[in-house]
Amino acid sequence: MTANTFTTLGAAAILYMLAGCHQSTNQQSNKDTVEASYQKGTFGYDLEFLKQHDSVLILSSPSGSGQILVSPKYQGKVFTSTAEGLQGASFGWVNYEAFDAPLDPHMNAYGGEDRLWLGPEGGPFSLYFAEGEEMVYENWKTPAAIDTEAWILHTHTDRSASMTKDAEMTNYAGTVLNMGLKRDIEMLSREQIESDLNIRLNEHIKPVGFTTKNSITNLGDAAWTAETGAPCLWSLDMFLPTDSTVILVPYQEKGEGEVATTDYFGEIEAHRIHYDDGMLYFKADGKSRGKLGLSPHRAKAFAGSYDLGTGVLTVTTFTLDPEATYLNQEWTTAKDPFKGDAVNAYNDGPLADGGQMGPFYEIESVSPAAFLAPQESLAHVHNVYHFAGDKKEVASLLEQIFNIQVADIQSAL
Repeated sequence: MTANTFTTLGAAAILYMLAGCHQSTNQQSNKDTVEASYQKGTFGYDLEFLKQHDSVLILSSPSGSGQILVSPKYQGKVFTSTAEGLQGASFGWVNYEAFDAPLDPHMNAYGGEDRLWLGPEGGPFSLYFAEGEEMVYENWKTPAAIDTEAWILHTHTDRSASMTKDAEMTNYAGTVLNMGLKRDIEMLSREQIESDLNIRLNEHIKPVGFTTKNSITNLGDAAWTAETGAPCLWSLDMFLPTDSTVILVPYQEKGEGEVATTDYFGEIEAHRIHYDDGMLYFKADGKSRGKLGLSPHRAKAFAGSYDLGTGVLTVTTFTLDPEATYLNQEWTTAKDPFKGDAVNAYNDGPLADGGQMGPFYEIESVSPAAFLAPQESLAHVHNVYHFAGDKKEVASLLEQIFNIQVADIQSAL
């Protein structure tokens, strides 16, 4: 859905209030269907919790019981989704403790099944470190526009929402970047999910899917170049881990360099990762912190995960351009800033001091560098799908989409 454009802050504010009133009315009309309490882990539980902190938007699939929770207040996040209504499993990670905690100077991890960040995180054009500072955790700070500040809701329906945020950021090189950010989120019908993934669903499979179109516009007077530095769009999906969940990252078997960078936070333990016949398997139990990434020459335009216990299949798809320039996100200025990964996966785990943010796991995709002239824009599309229901039927989808079987996952890790 294309959002309306507003030329004044006043008009935007008026529309936001009207949209808020409309949403409150929708939520009130649904009050009788929302019970006072739900079991933790259900979509209803997360809805009730988030309603205490924000007027979240409830977007629903035009077919089936798929729903998602969207929050303009919390940077346009899709907090979570379900394939089976209020009593169904909630797929996104919500960090309940963060909402009432004091603001963290580094990052406020509220969670979110799909959130938008910007890169590069590290390197000579980093957006997370001030000019000249050592790239260590004590100096790391997430820009407020993607961490704590609310976004403007322009339009929404039962199926879609459009939000924007204007921001000014100064990168590590001292370049001031004036930007306009936009997120268009839309629920996908059963028929659209089938078309997107070239599959056929039957009554034994319960799906939910949504698409996010993220864009960035150069609102400044000067071009973003290799000399000034340029940002990139960064989609991150935070999901709930289990002892039986495995991340699946397909890769090009013939390509430049190693299949994956596996030492973002120290080398990933060998028993947690496995490569076989164009598929990378990565254990997603939330018990050991590790991150990996694939270059645009090695990555494919999809990834996902499978839970051997519940039989839930998760698929993410995204735009990918193997000929474009991707930014290095590592916390160093010693590497080529214009040679980075296009796809990442992260498994959370305890820190050195014993503390832990999650547990959760992430599947991430990034756009190429936004080398933009004034008023030019770059878009990055990132889609999320979940499939629950009959385990044999979902296993058949696993084979159709990833060309592997459940037995391959069982033997890999």
